Formats: sequence, C-alpha cells, structure tokens
Amino acid sequence: NLTNTHKIFSSKIYKLILSGEIRSFLKFGFIQQMFFIHNRLFIFRELLEIYRDKKFFFWKKILKEDNVGFPLRYFLYPKSSGNRIHQTYHLFHFNKFEKNNLKKIDLVFEFGGGYGNMARMFQKINPNIIYIIFDTRPVSLIQWYYLSVLKIKVSLSTNSISSVYLINDFRDLKKLLKKYKNKNSLFLANLSLSEVPIVFRKKILKNINSFNYRLI
Repeated sequence: NLTNTHKIFSSKIYKLILSGEIRSFLKFGFIQQMFFIHNRLFIFRELLEIYRDKKFFFWKKILKEDNVGFPLRYFLYPKSSGNRIHQTYHLFHFNKFEKNNLKKIDLVFEFGGGYGNMARMFQKINPNIIYIIFDTRPVSLIQWYYLSVLKIKVSLSTNSISSVYLINDFRDLKKLLKKYKNKNSLFLANLSLSEVPIVFRKKILKNINSFNYRLI
C-alpha cells in the first residue's frame, strides 16, 4: 500500500538511522517537510487562543517542548515549537467541541503518528493511557527512538505489556483493539487518511466503528 513518495521517504529514514545522526533527526529537511510545522504567524494566533483559555495552566504543560530530536523552538514562545503548539491547538478545539475531559480518554489509536509527538502529549495528559500508532516500519523506528528517550514504555511488538504500541500490520491492530475494547477510545488521524489509497483507508475506518470519539 506504499506510494512512491512513502518508499523514497522510508529509504531516507533508514539511511538516517544507519548514519548515526538520529539524535538530531528533527533538523533534517525531509523530516521537517513531512512531520514538522515551523515558525508561522498563524501559529501565534493559535497560541493566543489557547493562552486566553481559563484552563491555560493545563495546556501550558502540554505545550512545553522536549529536547529529543532537537526541534526548532517557536520564535514568539521558545518554551514550545510551532509543531507542538499546532497539535495542542487540535486537542484544544476537540476538547471544546466534545465538552470532554481529555484525561478520561484511556485508549488512542493514531493512524500515521509522525515522529510520536501526539503520543507524547497524551502521555502528559494521562500517564496510564494505552496508545496505538499504525505506521510504516521505518517511521515506527523513529517513533520508538523518540518515545524511548523520553522514558515512555514503548514496544514494536504486541506481545509485550506497553504504554505505546507501534504497529504496521492489520492483524496486530485487530489483536490490540480486541485486547483493549472496553476503553474510552479516540481515533486520531492528522492528514494521514488523505495520504493513502482509498481501499486502504476503508480498511482502517472499518476498525473504528466502536470508538467513542474521532479526531480527523
């Protein structure tokens, strides 16, 4: 199901890992182009909206950026990055729309997880959350590195007990969803559904009929 773009990107990730330069993976242009939003002015408008919220103290801890991968900090708010602010903004509006407490969500299935930033954010919201990311194998390796350095219990196998599962196979997805079927669940997809063939997209959507919430 990989497009030519995915194959080229996967090849570049493998080369990056083998080069030993993974410590600064967020400084590479091809990674930034796929996964990272930089210093854009619209980000400041998003930040202001979050800042004016009466629960800003809660959002502030989620906005705080980590050093893993050496992300570029946002020039108007150096405690965070453009990417972290933008993804926090998604959660901010989702929480507002659903009138829901994000802390009550204890299962997230993310289709296409970037480098693991959203998984990190949900770990801050609920340390006991079960998080599943379905992605390509080389991207899973980037996610594994990022989350492992942050001391988050992460696994590339469904057989181990973990907080975050990084999977690439439908059989593993069905196994995990069955295992955690009684959880308060959220399906999450940032742009990823539009980047895969429609047949593959339908296969993913068939597996989320029982989910409590969807953020696409």
